[in-house]
Amino acid sequence: MSSRTSLGVSYDRSAPRRPVNLSLNTDLLAQVREVTPNLSATVETLLGDYLQSARQQREDEQRKLDGVIDAVNDLHARHGFLSDEFSTL
Repeated sequence: MSSRTSLGVSYDRSAPRRPVNLSLNTDLLAQVREVTPNLSATVETLLGDYLQSARQQREDEQRKLDGVIDAVNDLHARHGFLSDEFSTL
């Protein structure tokens, strides 16, 4: 069964679980346990949201880079580069 986090990343909720070791601040952990009955589910949701945010950031950065590359290519096509007159290739 697939599930979506609040930011929209989808993952298989029925995939097998695997225990992991985490080192967490004891005060933070105590406060979180007061507000959530299921720490594992909360961490899964937070990790899913983080993953979606990181993917979105990577896509945004790639779009910006693609825009810069397109602009430089357009500039070169219209005007050439100053260094073109000195090229021996």
